[in-house]
Amino acid sequence: MTTIGRACRDVLLTADPHAKVMLARSVARGWRLGRIGEACDVAMPERPARPDRPELLPPTQMPRRGKGGSLRARIAMLHALAHIEFVAIDLAFDMAGRFGAGFPRAFLTDWLRVGADEAMHFALLDRRLRSLGSHYGALPAHDGLWQAAQETAHDPLARLAIVPMVLEARALDITPATIARFEAAGDMVSAKMLRRIMRDEIRHVSAGTKWFRSATNHLSLDAAAHYQLLVQRHFRGGIKPPFNDSARHEAGLTRDFYSPLAS
Repeated sequence: MTTIGRACRDVLLTADPHAKVMLARSVARGWRLGRIGEACDVAMPERPARPDRPELLPPTQMPRRGKGGSLRARIAMLHALAHIEFVAIDLAFDMAGRFGAGFPRAFLTDWLRVGADEAMHFALLDRRLRSLGSHYGALPAHDGLWQAAQETAHDPLARLAIVPMVLEARALDITPATIARFEAAGDMVSAKMLRRIMRDEIRHVSAGTKWFRSATNHLSLDAAAHYQLLVQRHFRGGIKPPFNDSARHEAGLTRDFYSPLAS
């Protein structure tokens, strides 16, 4: 029987997008069925394997996506979202494999479920790109998400604060406007897909917030104050309104966490 540590590492070291999706979903299913041991017994790689495409550029060198609801602009947006979901697979399995030994078994269950969700989201977006005459890898992408993982590789509380509670929470803020853009362009298929993804992302932010609160409580730390400290220390982008307060609140990420950081 393999262990969850080895299984998570295998996901991270799989470069091919289709193979990564299939392995991520298989590992999550194997864990759920009790076919994978609980030990987090191997180190996670510093960087996951990546396919030859897309070309990874610094964020400042990314080409403009185009304006309005043109086909080109919609493809560029879907490609950017697909890349986010592709990296999010690795973020979830790295969370489990890197930090799982320090948490209850339910922590592993939550993040493996998140990883399976992200794999499903990527598959949906890549399928939609192909239906529009494109595919994942056809456009460049940036590596900012994994930079956040490297910045927080030493501290599970920092990882929880930055990835689900900043980056995924930001997706809750901006996705409604993105959905509206697709609807205005008459692309109801993409809009419906993004609504489905957003419902899952609320659950992901909720998992991050739950485990952050649990860990800070165990350490007798004020959760909101420690969150603010970690964000100021590890996140360079700033926490910017407008906020989707209702979605954040549904995920347990209340205003006392982020309002003092708003710029």
